[in-house]
Amino acid sequence: MRVAGVMSGTSLDGIDVAIVDITGAGWRQKIEVLAHRTTPYPKAVRKALLGVSNTQTHTAAIARLHFLLPELYAEAFQATAKEAGIRARSVELIGCHGQTIFHEGSPARVLGRRIASTLQIGDGSVLAERAGIPVISDFRPRDMAAGGRGAPLVPYVDYLLFRHHKINRIAVNIGGIANLTAIPAGAPPEQVIAFDTGPGNMAVDEIVSHSSNGRRRFDRGGRLAAAGKLNRRMLGLLLRDPFYSAPPPKSAGREQYGAEFLERLLRSGLPMTDLIATVTALTPASIAGGIDRFVAARLRGPCEVVVSGGGAHNRQMMNQLSALLPHAAVLRSSDFGIDVDAKEAIAFAVLAHESWHRRPANLPSATGARRRVVLGKLSV
Repeated sequence: MRVAGVMSGTSLDGIDVAIVDITGAGWRQKIEVLAHRTTPYPKAVRKALLGVSNTQTHTAAIARLHFLLPELYAEAFQATAKEAGIRARSVELIGCHGQTIFHEGSPARVLGRRIASTLQIGDGSVLAERAGIPVISDFRPRDMAAGGRGAPLVPYVDYLLFRHHKINRIAVNIGGIANLTAIPAGAPPEQVIAFDTGPGNMAVDEIVSHSSNGRRRFDRGGRLAAAGKLNRRMLGLLLRDPFYSAPPPKSAGREQYGAEFLERLLRSGLPMTDLIATVTALTPASIAGGIDRFVAARLRGPCEVVVSGGGAHNRQMMNQLSALLPHAAVLRSSDFGIDVDAKEAIAFAVLAHESWHRRPANLPSATGARRRVVLGKLSV
């Protein structure tokens, strides 16, 4: 079955589209990646999305973006197919994550009840109409209805792609938020350990954007971080956040590492390059800390850490992660044939494929759900 995955993450940097052919079923299925393309968000769209993400806003702004985004998703999908010489109508299904504007995986008190909630915008019906292809979207709520945190969902695909009968593997994705999936050698899916570790690129991106008055969106290759000096005292203070010592399952988002976090960082008074260097170091430190606290004791034998996401391009993050994990081989997903920028789009193609066949695709060991459930909503 030919499926497209459409993903736009918490970094708000753009739309990733992957087109894949999937054969087989369950853990024996094979994935062939045919195309991948990233379409950056226009500056005005990114600004509008920031304006509705975990902030005071108006329902009209949310509703309008909810219907605008699928127009952009459809265009990004069609551009990806055209660039690769693939007939768009040869794609039988689209899996679309949507754009998260709020995620609260842990229940909060709401009008006398304890409620967990999440909101991804980008209407599946509009995308299905524009693409002329069935769409499965809105993946997180069903897992949350079953008592999970709705995240992370990609561990199902990490297990499919990276499991090995003799080698321990830890799949790390450094997007806006960083997360990991630990797959002990020869382990069944029930033994997978997965959780968000903390900020990925989000905080660094926001500092770079702030310091450049929006001229830059990110620290290309980690060059700005390399020019700064790590402030170990501040890094130590940041790592005292209770989130890092809280046991999984756990998830994070712009609610923890968005505007309020940025304001706190800027109040430190550090020179901007030193601040970038320090916040850059927070990502590998929190990933390595999560591995040491919650994963290392369960692994025996050789271990490979397989990194994907935008952070895989940041040499500072990759070098620091290697230094903090001296007993593991730190690799990129591209070493396994999975483009570092494509993995999450591939993942939502696979999750949609499972939902289309009415197969559960959450891992309760990762999300904390009471049981495995079929994810997403279908628009035909």
